[in-house]
Amino acid sequence: MLSDTDKKFLRLAYEEAKAGFDEGGCPIGSTLAEGERLVAQGRNQRVQQGDPIAHGEMDCLRSAGRQKSYRNMTLYTSLSPCMMCTGTIIQFGIPRVVIGENETFGGNEEFLRSKGVEVIVADDEDCKALMQRFIAEQPQLWAEDIAED
Repeated sequence: MLSDTDKKFLRLAYEEAKAGFDEGGCPIGSTLAEGERLVAQGRNQRVQQGDPIAHGEMDCLRSAGRQKSYRNMTLYTSLSPCMMCTGTIIQFGIPRVVIGENETFGGNEEFLRSKGVEVIVADDEDCKALMQRFIAEQPQLWAEDIAED
């Protein structure tokens, strides 16, 4: 069950994803929050910046800058995180992740859980619809993003 705070920050992650889609990129957005405080937000910038590791979560964490601790933070992401982003979540000790959807891309929720991360999948219809539209309209760009031929 999502709290009102979770709903707010997940919606902001979706809005980042939508902005990325509107820019011609991969529609994956992310926010980082500590309680009610927004720490950072970002979106997949692979196409826009020509940067292969500029996934939504990575862009958000880069925007957050140096943090002494992530111990009380939650990362919100519109799509289940890939292994690269999952590793970063674990490396930084982020204890909680709220995922918009994992139907279009099954990420690494079980691996996160095995490392003690609380994972909540919201099954958000807007996040799903945006990814489904992107995959249908840009299948080759999607394949590139997830490193599939």
